[in-house]
Amino acid sequence: MITRRNFIRNSAVGAGLTLVAANGALAAGPDGAPLPPRVSRSAFDSALDALRAIVGPRNVFSDSDQLVGYNDHFAMKPPEEHAPSGAVAPTSVDQIQRVLAVAREHGIPVWTISTGRNLGYGGAAPRMPGTLVLDLKRMNRIIEVNEKHCYAIVEPGVSYTELYRHLRRTGSRLWIDCAAPGWGGVVGNLLDRGVGYTPMGEHFLQQQCGMQVVLSDGTVVDTGMGGQAGQAAMSVYRYGNGPWVDGLFTQSNLGVVTRMGVQLMPQPPGYRPYMVTFADEDAIQPITEVVRPLKLAQLIPNAATSTELVWEAAVEKRKDQYYTGEGALPDSARRAIMDDLDVGNWSFYGALYGTEEMMDATWEVLRDSFSTIRGARFFSEAEKGHTASWQYRAKLMRGEPNMTEFGTVAWIPNAAHVGFGPVVPVDGELALRQYTKVRQMSEEAGFDYFGEFIVGWRDMHHIYMPAFRRDRPEEKARLLELLDRLIDDATEDSFGVYRTHLDLMDKVASSYSWNDGALGRLNSRLKAAIDPSGILAPGKSGIWPSQFCEGDLPCG
Repeated sequence: MITRRNFIRNSAVGAGLTLVAANGALAAGPDGAPLPPRVSRSAFDSALDALRAIVGPRNVFSDSDQLVGYNDHFAMKPPEEHAPSGAVAPTSVDQIQRVLAVAREHGIPVWTISTGRNLGYGGAAPRMPGTLVLDLKRMNRIIEVNEKHCYAIVEPGVSYTELYRHLRRTGSRLWIDCAAPGWGGVVGNLLDRGVGYTPMGEHFLQQQCGMQVVLSDGTVVDTGMGGQAGQAAMSVYRYGNGPWVDGLFTQSNLGVVTRMGVQLMPQPPGYRPYMVTFADEDAIQPITEVVRPLKLAQLIPNAATSTELVWEAAVEKRKDQYYTGEGALPDSARRAIMDDLDVGNWSFYGALYGTEEMMDATWEVLRDSFSTIRGARFFSEAEKGHTASWQYRAKLMRGEPNMTEFGTVAWIPNAAHVGFGPVVPVDGELALRQYTKVRQMSEEAGFDYFGEFIVGWRDMHHIYMPAFRRDRPEEKARLLELLDRLIDDATEDSFGVYRTHLDLMDKVASSYSWNDGALGRLNSRLKAAIDPSGILAPGKSGIWPSQFCEGDLPCG
């Protein structure tokens, strides 16, 4: 029998062969794209015809050359592991309802994307091969910007750059809070619980306010105050009456979000970024201890970052300028980078917002606090504003989207990166333990430590983003093994990973194992109740409907 594993190992998808597993689990059509599980070629062709009638022939994609953009371009595994069967790009809620009706009729799983640029976590690719991508990039309307109450209502296809440019073009005095790469989708990032860098940096907590969701049966739901017919307060008060359900649609496969209220920040009277560097490798411990009370007192108002040397360097330097050997940077190369860039092993970036008097008073407290750490050096825009790394951080902390972060993949040739993000309490000892362990394990596996700590409120996101070479299968396999071990290590310390790559979703989900996996079992019950057809994003966040947990299908 042709199993799923053998099918992938033999690269039948890439070869364009027509193979059907004995149970119909996975097959590839003559165009090279895999068919949805247990769906025949004729049935899928019939579904594609129905989709073309809904959205137009030019907005349905099924040939392998058309589907290149729906691959994971930073993949660690062979691309056929996450190859879609096709893609469909609607422009309205009505079209989405009709697309889902076709998917239900034919039993076709659907994977929703907004801009599809979640690189490092899977991009536009689905978790399960043969899934149809529901591409919402064409739903890119900025429905409303309310200057008085400081919010916008946007569709999923709106990127941070597009929203920012719209606000500037219309003379708005509102700021957005963006993810590091400006091409990311506002709605998609919020749903994945991404973080930013202004005082609105905890995205879902501080920005999301009301959403519209299409359920798998076609029902349209507006959440919170949007549940009232008038919807007058839906973007100013998120909760409404009764259970607050919005969180069910974050990192989940329970519905298709088609609209979201996004609360924005009024432009402050003044803005002043700053940077403090520290030479010691273990300085993350005292930095974290200093930051915690300042953050809780909101003297550090924004989601500030402690950035390690390699990340700081990769914004404007290449590794081969300092080291051409294999493995991680040696200490001599690290010292040379520190001298060239006039930085330490750690660079703390923060910003002040308000009147000049307010910022002056706050700065005195910050300066005195950080001065208690040995070797602290302070820099202002006048001293560092000409550097790429300063401009990158200063733009993010004022909500100006840019693409500088993706310059870091030029650190090594033909590079990609992947994200690993355990959440750590704002505690110096724990931060040092995480940093030391992850860096040691990373360098032992032959990778440079690419990391930073982003302070939320009482938590820090430890973002580890190693770069690897896309043309080296052995290196990709070694990185995947490293990430597997890092998840185990974080789990032992009870540091939960808050978002992850497609290849690691089942692994991360299994790490939330308290009480015999009660949380996962609850998620499965919700999935069965809200999406009984099981067609929405099988495998998202490790949540699988029952029909994809049989035979050779990939459940978990």
